[in-house]
Amino acid sequence: MSDLAVSDGAPDAPLLEVKDLKVHLRVADRLVRAVDGVDFKVDTAECVGVVGESGSGKSTLIRAISRLMPNLQVDELSGELRFEGRDILRMADRELRTLRRSRGFAMIFQDPLGYLNPTQRVGRQIAEALSPDGRGRSEHRRVLDLLDEVGFADPGAIARRYPHELSGGMRQRVMIAIALASDPKLLFADEPTTALDATVQLQVLETLYRLHKERNMAVAIITHDLGVVAELCDRVYVMQAGKFVENATAVDLFERPQHPYSARLVELSAHRLDFRGMQQ
Repeated sequence: MSDLAVSDGAPDAPLLEVKDLKVHLRVADRLVRAVDGVDFKVDTAECVGVVGESGSGKSTLIRAISRLMPNLQVDELSGELRFEGRDILRMADRELRTLRRSRGFAMIFQDPLGYLNPTQRVGRQIAEALSPDGRGRSEHRRVLDLLDEVGFADPGAIARRYPHELSGGMRQRVMIAIALASDPKLLFADEPTTALDATVQLQVLETLYRLHKERNMAVAIITHDLGVVAELCDRVYVMQAGKFVENATAVDLFERPQHPYSARLVELSAHRLDFRGMQQ
């Protein structure tokens, strides 16, 4: 990791701190070093991007941090994972569930139809994700408030629908509402706009940025598109073959990339999203 370029001005106590994380997987008779000794942090209310091409290890990194690893044979999972100073890797299942359900971290995925229950109405699924403080008489009101917060003009109508009755962009907004139901301090977004057309992508990203600012909520967004994070994020980590090769502010990375791989991603980025000014 000697070629990692690091930006200045980091606070002393990150919301999330990862040190020397290794996630090695056994695939058939082959060892895959999906994440190979990385350091990573997210400060309170910061928006951080992790960019890299498919297979670089960025999704495995976030799933390991949130302990949502798929059914893969893990050969090694080591390092330090600390959220507000608490060791995530060594948490008991009950403590981890509490962290996910109330003021901890939450995740949204790139394929909401695969994670939403097709047999339950949208409102019921959001209600089930509410933190304990949101249950009781105010439950229905909180569901409607969350749907309104993510941009639905008629929250009551959306709450009564099933996932298959919604468009891809609407389903992604529902996933964001479910994630917000636990009032998280940190939101992971794993390729949240991959399957959406350009106009809907922009709308979803505008929503994420607005919520990040209004809620003072930290966001870690995972993407293969450097253009997505160029305007959205405060800092960006560039990942290649399981390692971070650069860590810089979004402006510095886009204008003065220090690593050849970062420079190639900048060149391949076909567009720059300019919606930050719309939210200010």
